[in-house]
Amino acid sequence: MTTAPLFDCDHAAFMQSGISLHAASCGEDKLPSAARALGCRISDDRLNVRVLVSKTQAAQLLADVGRSGALAVVFSRPSTHRTLQLKGRDAVCVAADADDLRVAARYREAFVAETSALGHPAHLIDTIFDIPQDDIVVLSFTPDAAFSQTPGPQAGQTLQAQS
Repeated sequence: MTTAPLFDCDHAAFMQSGISLHAASCGEDKLPSAARALGCRISDDRLNVRVLVSKTQAAQLLADVGRSGALAVVFSRPSTHRTLQLKGRDAVCVAADADDLRVAARYREAFVAETSALGHPAHLIDTIFDIPQDDIVVLSFTPDAAFSQTPGPQAGQTLQAQS
């Protein structure tokens, strides 16, 4: 079990901003399952990460995580390609609470702004995130690995938490 955060406050702020989020796992057959995430909440001590997903769209991912607890989440800013990845082995699906739903709403607005600036029609992006609140669930996990995945020479390098 991780007792010290694997990433710093700047990384946490980045991961909770209006960026592209994808969560993935795999089945017993090693075939991948993945889903777009709808937001992220990180605990103040940075030891717990809550990733919001649509239980309808992420059905296979939720089944795979329920079986293994394994989860990888990629956080990427479309305008710069800056990308971070977290991995964990203790992921569980829990109900979204009111704070999670507020995060999902803020994330939707921020992601629409991020992608609109790149020329993507706001109404199109907004439609992608038009998920009923009762369809949003949380994958909660303790990161046990954290990496920079920004394309370039540092891709794959372990993140270092700065004090």
